[in-house]
Amino acid sequence: MKPSKGKFAGTVRVGEKGQIVIPKGIRELFDIRPGDTLLVLADEKRGIAITKDDVLLRQFEAILGPEGEK
Repeated sequence: MKPSKGKFAGTVRVGEKGQIVIPKGIRELFDIRPGDTLLVLADEKRGIAITKDDVLLRQFEAILGPEGEK
């Protein structure tokens, strides 16, 4: 079964140091490149979410206005 456009499902294995490799399909889907900073959120009941840090910045700007605006 092929996933819908804009969707991806897969598994990752946790290495000895607690590291995971983000699958190529996800890196391409979200334009994740070496050196990018990712935000990791965790909730014991809801699970783990990983997003690019610019997503959070856009949300702050939507609430507070662009940086430098008074």
